[in-house]
Amino acid sequence: MSPLYVGIMSGTSLDGIDITLCRFNDERRAECLDALCVPMPADLRQQLLDLCSPGGDELYLSGVAGNAWARLAAQGVQQLLTQSQTAPEQVRAIGSHGQTVRHHPEQGFSLQIGSPSLLAELTGIDVIADFRSRDLAAGGQGAPLVPAFHHWLLSCPTQTRTLVNIGGFANLTVLRPGQPVAGFDSGPGNALMDNWTQRHTGLPYDANGDWARQGHPHQALLNRMLADPYFARSGPKSTGREYFHEGWLAAHLQHSPDIPAADVQATLAMLTATTIAQSVEHAARDSSELFVCGGGARNRHLMALLQHLLPAQAVQSTAELGVSPDWMEAIAFAWLAWRFDQRLSGNLPSVTGAGGERILGALYPA
Repeated sequence: MSPLYVGIMSGTSLDGIDITLCRFNDERRAECLDALCVPMPADLRQQLLDLCSPGGDELYLSGVAGNAWARLAAQGVQQLLTQSQTAPEQVRAIGSHGQTVRHHPEQGFSLQIGSPSLLAELTGIDVIADFRSRDLAAGGQGAPLVPAFHHWLLSCPTQTRTLVNIGGFANLTVLRPGQPVAGFDSGPGNALMDNWTQRHTGLPYDANGDWARQGHPHQALLNRMLADPYFARSGPKSTGREYFHEGWLAAHLQHSPDIPAADVQATLAMLTATTIAQSVEHAARDSSELFVCGGGARNRHLMALLQHLLPAQAVQSTAELGVSPDWMEAIAFAWLAWRFDQRLSGNLPSVTGAGGERILGALYPA
């Protein structure tokens, strides 16, 4: 039997920690044996949000929040192993993404916290973490990394496939037969919509896009946001809360201060859908299918907007390819741990802009 790997992914939505139990083999097969999501406690979520903005005693907060994140992840790993009746000794390694609190590829760094040493201590399993810094050291963006897994698992020898992961931010993968993979962050995914929903409804997110569906997109606001130079840039490119945050939205709203809250939500949904659609039109005109993963795949309103904006594409979940949209990223980080274990590269220079393929990650032995 192939060895088992645990993958841990905590994205910019900060809603929970996704954990998967997987195995892989050299025939390009991935098997997700079990999975769960550990909800993010409100106090830890706020600590992590605070770390995403400059100010205060950030070094202290980073240490405290990183340890809290590791303890929560360890609880989730133990719960998953119990749920799947798997002994820790059966798991070769944990691939832990950690929690991104700063992403500045233009400065050559991206910071993920999550105390991999503590995670190894608490689980008794080797941890492989720090996946982004080696790509950054080679001149890359350090992100997105999941397109490499998409390429390994989902490439089709006869047709172009396009995938988009819609988490807090959205990233595109274009898989063409016999050609380098294209991939980049298209812009905001759920992050701005989630923040606006929390501020005006008290709910953690806009389930199914029901609130956005009640509003009407404000065209002038949408046009102003779409004029941001990030959207006109070609890849490789990546982004995060450092760029698209509440202050970014507030600056645009100053020009239209009286827009109803539901209309702003509708406009933010249209912004996400439009920037994804424009990216697909630019990078994947020869594709006829768009496969969606991440939390955005559960947003029926957003999926309908994408289908409306991309009538030539069949917009559907990655479940149609045999991979749950909920667990794609966590499986990818289990795969990156497997790649590290095999001393195989985990990045794609055509996606990140790195100077070449690199083995990603650092080992923290149990």
